[in-house]
Amino acid sequence: MTRLSLEVNGRPVTVEVAPRTHLADVLREQLLLTGTHIGCEHGVCGACTVEIDGEIARSCITFAVACEGARVRTIEGFDDDALMARMRRAFTTEHALQCGYCTPGMMIAARDLVRRKAATPELDIRTEMSGNLCRCTGYAGIVAAIESVVAEGPAVPATAADPARWRGPAPGPDATATVAATAPSPTAPAAPRSAPAQATAPAPARPIAVEVGPVTVVDGETRFTESFVLEHPPEAVWALMSDPQRVAACMPGLTLDPPGPDGRLAGRMEVRLGPITAGFSGEGTATRDDSARRMVIEGRGRDRKSGSQAAGRVEYVLSDTAGPNATPATRVDCVIGFTLQGPLAQFGRSDLVRDLVARIGEAFARTVDLRLRAPGDATVAPVPLGGGSLLVGVLAGRLRRLLARLFGRGDA
Repeated sequence: MTRLSLEVNGRPVTVEVAPRTHLADVLREQLLLTGTHIGCEHGVCGACTVEIDGEIARSCITFAVACEGARVRTIEGFDDDALMARMRRAFTTEHALQCGYCTPGMMIAARDLVRRKAATPELDIRTEMSGNLCRCTGYAGIVAAIESVVAEGPAVPATAADPARWRGPAPGPDATATVAATAPSPTAPAAPRSAPAQATAPAPARPIAVEVGPVTVVDGETRFTESFVLEHPPEAVWALMSDPQRVAACMPGLTLDPPGPDGRLAGRMEVRLGPITAGFSGEGTATRDDSARRMVIEGRGRDRKSGSQAAGRVEYVLSDTAGPNATPATRVDCVIGFTLQGPLAQFGRSDLVRDLVARIGEAFARTVDLRLRAPGDATVAPVPLGGGSLLVGVLAGRLRRLLARLFGRGDA
């Protein structure tokens, strides 16, 4: 057993837990905070949503021992919260609950959404709330309740929780949140300490076909190949792809610290699959061969929230090829291998991996293409995958292929 000390709903608590006990079980069984409901126990339904260090998290897949020293707030801890009071009134007025099982997690997620985004259209509300499932209401009342709270305004900017303490799935460690308030907005809100550069693109991102080879598992390691062609000369592509910092800037969800004195790299990779967000922090190395235009990047990291661990190796080689009208182009061939352990290993199935890496690879290739086409002083943001678009896109692609096979058989 492990002694765990944390703050729950503003009160210091010390409990004895087994290493693999989830936070939801501690809250319900030891602290008797039964407003935190358990549904799927896989972090998918959202009924167990709580707030950890100011950010929402799925308590059914969060190991309790990972919350040492954390500030946890359950639905019982929002009694004196002004924004939650407005949300409760709106849920009542708009009939946004029926059986009520999803309601605690739904309200915590809805409050977090309004806190982060003061102006949110209906479609974005539905997308943001898609990670909290409701079998009763059809979401109409829930969406209407959130819209009414958003419409009340006004809002004031506020920074998200300290990145070093971040454990939740949204809005992310470096985000600037927007908090709905009952007091009037200040006439001149304070500027953030460091405003991010305005991202501009010289032209819309153009589609790039990414070929993914068969996925195999060898000695517990998942391996596959990936290739794509960029309509730029190899010298220009290698100038970008030989620099790990510039490569990281093209990868959605990846942030990389400057290299240490020993040349090692440290960073964080965040990937969101519908309602589940994994943030792997770790370190690695990069080895380049300029004569062969070959780069090998190796690393390993851990998702503190779920306790999952990952290790991976990426090797890519650039070669000459011909583009449209025989213009110089570059073929990028990648060999990728990784291992995934812990609760998130369920996403390591070969059929799912192949679809996911194709979409991530396409976003990366399109961003590299955008950066190579951009003027020298332009800042280009990575082509986004969107809040839930990665998982939605994968499922939509599978549905299209299934329908194609069905109609193909019907025509035969």
